[in-house]
Amino acid sequence: MLEQRVDDSSSSVPDQFRQVRPGNTAKSSVAAVGAQSVIGKSLVIKGEITGTESVQIDGTVEGSIMLPDDRVTIGAGGRVSADVIAQDIVVHGELIGDCEASEHLYVRREGSICGNIVAASISVEDGAYITGTIDIRREAKPAPKAEKQETAEQEELELAHVN
Repeated sequence: MLEQRVDDSSSSVPDQFRQVRPGNTAKSSVAAVGAQSVIGKSLVIKGEITGTESVQIDGTVEGSIMLPDDRVTIGAGGRVSADVIAQDIVVHGELIGDCEASEHLYVRREGSICGNIVAASISVEDGAYITGTIDIRREAKPAPKAEKQETAEQEELELAHVN
C-alpha cells in the first residue's frame, strides 16, 4: 500500500519526533505514481480532493478532484460526480462531470463518462459509454529558429531597399 520510511539521521530523537516521508514518489505516465490513496467502496466523500499523490476511487465522490500531476482511477464500483483534473484518468466505473487529462484518458469497457473531455490522448475500449464533447489537445510546437532568422533577414533587406 503506502510505503513509508523513517528518517533515522539522529538516533537520539524520540520516535514520536522522527520525520516520516513517503517512499517512492517518482512519477511517470505509464507507472503513474508511487503513492496511491484508496477511497473504499463504502465511503462517500462530498467536497474537494487535492494533493500530490494518486487516488483510486471505489466509493462515491461528489465535488471536484484536482490532482494535476497524478493519476485518478475510478474503480468498477466507483461513482464520481465531479470535475476531474489529472495527469492520467482511468475510468472503470461511472464519471459524471468534465474531465481534463494532461497525458492520457483511459475508458475501460465497463466505464462511462457523461461530460466534456479534454485530453492529450484517449483510449476507449469496446463497450464503454461516453456522452459529451471530446477535445484532443496537442502540445504547441515552437516555430523553427531557422525560419524566424530567415524572416528577420528578409525584413532587414526590404528595409534596406526602401531607404
